[in-house]
Amino acid sequence: MRILGIDPGLQNTGFGVVDVDGSRLHYVASGTIRTSPSEGALLPERLKVIFDGIGEVVQRYQPTVAACEIVFVNVNPQATLLLGQARGCCLTALVAHGLTVREYTALQLKKAVSGYGRATKEQMQEMVKRLLQLPGLPGKDAADALGLCITHAQVARTTQAIEQVSKLQARTHAAYKGGRNY
Repeated sequence: MRILGIDPGLQNTGFGVVDVDGSRLHYVASGTIRTSPSEGALLPERLKVIFDGIGEVVQRYQPTVAACEIVFVNVNPQATLLLGQARGCCLTALVAHGLTVREYTALQLKKAVSGYGRATKEQMQEMVKRLLQLPGLPGKDAADALGLCITHAQVARTTQAIEQVSKLQARTHAAYKGGRNY
């Protein structure tokens, strides 16, 4: 299984690609798709940069599944709306390229990678470096994206083990119009 992790952001969208072989994780690639309002680009153009960037990553690395971070409301409503648009753009790009997308909260990500739900960005970078045996620290956004890959790899192993015992039923009680399955 090859997992593409996406840490959505309007200025910096992190991506990470990890191969899973049983319980072994193998780093493939990571990076950041950057957009900047200071270059005069309006919101639609910036979203297109993110959409096209994710498309390039998908075509180059051919992942089999994607994991994306779920965004929560921040103190600044305007920033939250912009981040939500960037996240929607990421999800659309992934689905447009035929990928199944799984979503994880920041708490789930941090607990899976560091064992502590309030881990700092620096702690996450260090744990991702150790878990994937990287020679140096990945960037903060790329580290979160790689952490999503690690999180999904752990969840997928557990889900497969449970499915061997009994068929799982998707929970849709918290779904909005079938948008999310847990």
